[in-house]
Amino acid sequence: MNWQVRLGRVNLENPLVLASGTCGYGRELAAYLDLNRVGALTTKSLSYEPCVGNAPPRMKEVYGGILNSIGLENKGVHRFLEDDLPFLEGLTTKIFVGVWGKTVNGYVVVVRELERVKRIDAIELNVSCPNVEKGGATFLEDGEVLRTLVAQVRSATQKPLIVKLGPQVNDWPRVISMLEEEGVDILSLTNSFPALALDVERMDFFFARKFAGLSGPAVKPLALRMVYEVVGLTKLPVIGMGGIASAEDAVEFLLVGAKAVGVGSATLVDPQAPLKILEGLQKYLLRKGIPDIQDVIGKVRRNDGS
Repeated sequence: MNWQVRLGRVNLENPLVLASGTCGYGRELAAYLDLNRVGALTTKSLSYEPCVGNAPPRMKEVYGGILNSIGLENKGVHRFLEDDLPFLEGLTTKIFVGVWGKTVNGYVVVVRELERVKRIDAIELNVSCPNVEKGGATFLEDGEVLRTLVAQVRSATQKPLIVKLGPQVNDWPRVISMLEEEGVDILSLTNSFPALALDVERMDFFFARKFAGLSGPAVKPLALRMVYEVVGLTKLPVIGMGGIASAEDAVEFLLVGAKAVGVGSATLVDPQAPLKILEGLQKYLLRKGIPDIQDVIGKVRRNDGS
């Protein structure tokens, strides 16, 4: 059975990717699953300096999902390279490293540090972050700022570049076209959905920052539609994610044209969920008599003529 998929210049042994955030820096899940069995892992998004994140509470379970207001807490790129890179160098799976910043230069300085590291296979830009130079609006909400960000990061690295998109995008055709023009290699989507929770006993907002990101099974139908539409707009490979909790969920994203699938919130419920999904996907292919994962990818699109 052929499991291999190609994401631009990156070859994966199978299409399952550990999504950014929920697998930490990799080591956190190593006691629960063999990280070399997944196609790739994506680290928490790194900033140049350490970030303490938001004040608690930071998470709230809701019907069908999880709200999080972590605030991009991370140890900073230098501590990551010192503390975590030696562990990652002992793995054979592909390593994607997430990056974020409060300004364009905030991204660039991190990317320059990562560019020197041979073991890192690709860099993922989390562009759903607030841009302090533009009053706190996310980079996704201003196409020209996003273009500047991607262009400057592209000039700072030769590594494959992934851009992680979210539901804040206002004009998908324009944004996708711009990312292609600026040399992005891979798209991943979707990030969490902006949401709100209240504390009825305190009669106040549950989170100190008011809004939080919704992820988990509740967002899967929305994310699946988004991936379907974006695949139709671009030839760039897409890592589809958003609420994947079972092999059937993963198959749906592959059928609409995602080249790989990202598993995130499911690992918070069951750290072994990624391998269970992978094993379920293998059983599905065997049951359907499909010898090559490529025969699944985009099949629904071929059936509907798109």
